[in-house]
Amino acid sequence: MTAERDLYETLGVERTATDADIKRAFRKLAQQWHPDVNKEPGAEDRFKEINEAYQVLSDPQRRQSYDMFGRAGMNGGAGGGDPFGGAQGFGGFSDIFDAFFGGSMAGSQRRARPSQGSDLRYDLRISFQEAVLGTEKEIEFDVLGRCETCGGSGAKAGSTPTQCSQCNGRGEIRSIRHTMLGQMVNVAPCPRCRGEGRTVDNPCEPCKGEGRTERRRTLRVTIPAGIDQGHQIRLTNEGEVGPRGGPPGSLYVAVQVANHQSLTREGTELVYEAELSIAQAALGTRIHVPTVEGDELEVEIKAGTQPGTEIKVKGRGVPHLRRQTVRGDLHVIANVVVPSKLSKRQRELLEEYARESGESYSGAGLREKLGF
Repeated sequence: MTAERDLYETLGVERTATDADIKRAFRKLAQQWHPDVNKEPGAEDRFKEINEAYQVLSDPQRRQSYDMFGRAGMNGGAGGGDPFGGAQGFGGFSDIFDAFFGGSMAGSQRRARPSQGSDLRYDLRISFQEAVLGTEKEIEFDVLGRCETCGGSGAKAGSTPTQCSQCNGRGEIRSIRHTMLGQMVNVAPCPRCRGEGRTVDNPCEPCKGEGRTERRRTLRVTIPAGIDQGHQIRLTNEGEVGPRGGPPGSLYVAVQVANHQSLTREGTELVYEAELSIAQAALGTRIHVPTVEGDELEVEIKAGTQPGTEIKVKGRGVPHLRRQTVRGDLHVIANVVVPSKLSKRQRELLEEYARESGESYSGAGLREKLGF
């Protein structure tokens, strides 16, 4: 390590960095500069520098001493021979690299365990009203469940799974290679027992040694009020069970919401477009607006209402998904519809209105010439 370089600068972190920040930075740099990965000149020295910086900054006492006294505070060993208190640190570069990237500290051992079952997805279609107000649904689906004959062990009645002879029950195979920095340990799942540590010599007939069989399952699912299109409900442990006693996965219920014939949704807000005639918008009226509850609200349209005017009805929208006591609003949008066809009398009345208002309109001069 160069005498001038700051340890925080070496790892690329601020002095206020947390332990997690320091660990994350070391992991990233170690992967980049380890000599077995990086063949550039100077990679080995750079890795040593990174490793030594991490050993100091990852230890609270050594970090505090370094922060207070700089490199002078690192010479805490007897006679100053070991600036990092090596007896308390990792045994070597490969040890610390193994601890981060798949190896193990001396004496540690992975405990084999059965694999977890797969997650499942179920697409559930519900109505617009059910999405807004919430409901309960009963669903049916095929799933791999625990075998009732062997209880999930996969072994035939009267027999039990045995310890894997290839990995001695560890569920993993380790290969060791020696480098200039120490020994590197590569760990991979045992191919014979697939990482479970046990093998079935006398398989159960119904499940063929898997410990699970396919079955039809019925489940009631609560759909919370306010759920929306594309939302998923996760039901833990309701998926497929793992082979030979493995824990089950999760069931994800993906919600598909049908459209409403009159209402549209924008988050927690509902929108209704009210079609009004010119006379209704100009003179005012009262209209009936549909709601998700099935009843109708009477809403006043004031005289002189302009196209696009919004009338808000508070608390008649969609409940917040995580705050059920809070509910959005219903927005009534005035959509003034201009008639495309007029009767003779309607046209006469509109022309009279235009003349009274001093407005010009198409065909007025021609009609006067023709005596209409």
